[in-house]
Amino acid sequence: MYVVTLITTPQERRLDRALVDNLRNAWGGGDVVWLAIDEAAEFAIPTAPENQWQVWQDLQQGCVDLVVQPAAGRRKNMLLADMDSTMIRQECIDELAAEAGVGERVAAITARAMNGELDFEEALIERVGLLRDLPESIIEEVLDQRISYMPGGHELVSTMKAHGAYAALVSGGFTAFTSRVAAALGFDENRANTLLVADGKLSGAVARPILGKAAKVQALEEITARLGIAETDVLAVGDGANDLGMLTRAGTGVALHAKPVVQAACDIRINHGDLTALLYLQGYGRDAFVT
Repeated sequence: MYVVTLITTPQERRLDRALVDNLRNAWGGGDVVWLAIDEAAEFAIPTAPENQWQVWQDLQQGCVDLVVQPAAGRRKNMLLADMDSTMIRQECIDELAAEAGVGERVAAITARAMNGELDFEEALIERVGLLRDLPESIIEEVLDQRISYMPGGHELVSTMKAHGAYAALVSGGFTAFTSRVAAALGFDENRANTLLVADGKLSGAVARPILGKAAKVQALEEITARLGIAETDVLAVGDGANDLGMLTRAGTGVALHAKPVVQAACDIRINHGDLTALLYLQGYGRDAFVT
């Protein structure tokens, strides 16, 4: 059996009931379950539809995300999440660069690296070098003034943890940011790169080894082994090319508002919903969210 989930933007909440019913009928589905009125609905089907991606493309034009996945095992025991542009709205290194007066230059490199056009490690070294001599205090200023959380993040982490799941934040960014974000959202652990500091200023270097694509896969392997769970028990979410390793290895890999190269490699793509969409995918209704 498979489950079809339809999700629209939570701000507008305009998931048309006739659209849901028509798709259910066309695909021979069971009863529709509304996970959130006018926002998210699901129904079971016996086999995966051959025209899934054609329908997906059509629904995207109406700001509706469509996911088809096996019914068995969709509720996960671990959340493995990227940070930048996933659990928070911004790219931390871009925000630091803006304070250093090199924002546009760094943002352009970040965009290319996240779309897989540049080697992640080399791009990170180049960008961090441009931050040299920024006062260390700028990190707290950026955290306080320029960083905002992605909607639905608190609900996602809290609800999964309330049902016994483990939450890990893994980032190609920096521990100075992941430690704050992880604590605020309730993650059990966080992993990221370390910005090096000398005499109260950023040195323009990052500690080795650099945490990139392979390190995120390593986190998946190490944490699941430590918890005694399978990789199929993991829900991973990210948006950049350096997330692809963990997204394709995890039981459920979600491309969230992701770069084109990431969407092309993932069967689950959320472009209109927020992080609560990851709860709907697991069958949680809005009345079951922990806030």
